[in-house]
Amino acid sequence: MISSLFSIFIFPGFLFLFILALAAEYMDRKLYARMQNRIGPPWFQPFADLIKLLAKELIIPEHADRKIFRILPLVACAAAVTAFLFVPVWKPDTLFTFRGDIVAVIYIMTIPTLTYFLGGWYSRSLYSLIGSMRVLTQLFSYEVPLLMAVLAPGILASSWTFSKVINFYSGHGFLFLVNIIGFVVALIAVQGKLEKVPFDIPEAETEIVAGTFTEYTGPLYAYFKLAMNMQAIAVSTMLAAVFMPFGYHCGFILGMLIYLLKIAFIIALLTVIRTIFARIRMDQMVKFCWKYLAPLALLQLTVNIIIKAVTQ
Repeated sequence: MISSLFSIFIFPGFLFLFILALAAEYMDRKLYARMQNRIGPPWFQPFADLIKLLAKELIIPEHADRKIFRILPLVACAAAVTAFLFVPVWKPDTLFTFRGDIVAVIYIMTIPTLTYFLGGWYSRSLYSLIGSMRVLTQLFSYEVPLLMAVLAPGILASSWTFSKVINFYSGHGFLFLVNIIGFVVALIAVQGKLEKVPFDIPEAETEIVAGTFTEYTGPLYAYFKLAMNMQAIAVSTMLAAVFMPFGYHCGFILGMLIYLLKIAFIIALLTVIRTIFARIRMDQMVKFCWKYLAPLALLQLTVNIIIKAVTQ
């Protein structure tokens, strides 16, 4: 009982995820600044911003649903932490392993996005409503390619369980490189899930203030931002386990080091993408996802099915 509580709240649970999320935000902002020939923030800036928001006054719009308005940021944080508990960190087994846990994690990851939509919807603000509709439209665009891309490696492993996928590819050399197309598709789709440029249409500050978060202030806004940062770590950990299944049988110290390097690599790729591209319109985003990402994800599924049929 005590060990389970330690795993959930300390390591590799909430506290570890919290620290890693702030570190990843610093890395993202620092790298983003350096690629724009700026200095960037100091290492403690994400934590300082969080403390500043927590200390600010909480203002709830007059016509908003007060209970739902308050609880949604906490639900977003809880969903991000829950998803992280089901993905492997330094070893193949997760804290709560069960058959098909990859599918479960993908669907748990949609909960924070739905809270962003509901937060804007129940704010009763024009800007928030526009942002919330964009969140939902974007969700329907990238979710299918992301689902197909992440599930494709499981075709060869004959399982959609993290531990079995990792163990399969760990025993088959460089076979995981077959899934490179799926990795690219998943990486781009995750950019949309995290609402980063060029898919930051729901929070387009130059168009609709802060989109779905326009009416959120103080602690509630801090929880939403923290949920998004923790979601970035959870999604990156999922991609690392599925597409880079190495370093999970090296022991705790080396396994953790390899894990952190993989997370840093994925965060760096996401930062590069948001640096070199500009924001696109919603119709362009929908067209891009269904015209290019979905067929590429389907191609990855087809390739894996063919390889499995030939090698059996």
